[in-house]
Amino acid sequence: MTAPNEKVNVTTAPASEANVVAERPPPPTFDEVYAENVDYVWRIIARLGVERAAVADVAQEVFVVVHRKLPEFEGRSSIRTWLFQLARSAVHDHRRTALRKDSRLTDDEDAIARAQASEDQSPDASAARAQAVRIFHELLGTLDDEKREVFILADLEQLPVPQVAESLGVNVNTVYSRLRLAREALNLALARRAAREGRQP
Repeated sequence: MTAPNEKVNVTTAPASEANVVAERPPPPTFDEVYAENVDYVWRIIARLGVERAAVADVAQEVFVVVHRKLPEFEGRSSIRTWLFQLARSAVHDHRRTALRKDSRLTDDEDAIARAQASEDQSPDASAARAQAVRIFHELLGTLDDEKREVFILADLEQLPVPQVAESLGVNVNTVYSRLRLAREALNLALARRAAREGRQP
């Protein structure tokens, strides 16, 4: 029998590992990743400067890699961060291949207009929208890769700066610096274009 003032050491059984460590959710399936992110991947590829006629092929290459490597994805970053890195690599490979072949693909303007059209748009509105898209991509093309990638992720995809930094493998201050320079360069390019066309930006 224990004395009234005697301390009793109580040893509890160790909690099971399942209770201590939260179970990691199952990885997404390829079909889930594709369905949720195919539009995102297409946008990234186009905005990184791939000719419209080649976007589908480059996107297919990205998802071939996704299918192969998805079982290895450990969730240390977001799916979209990982997809951006794969898309950027695929775009660089595409550029190298295009240079070796010494060929350039051109945009099909009618195809762009059809792609941007919707049922409630008139042909004139669809053409105007397609023209705006072309001009915007031309302006993006005036940026170097580092500035363009930051601008795409931060301003177009609206990712938080820390996530942009993670996607690109740089620090936050570098992202802010590149983003500022990208915005300044785009504003200058827009002003120059407006001046050439004799109108206000």
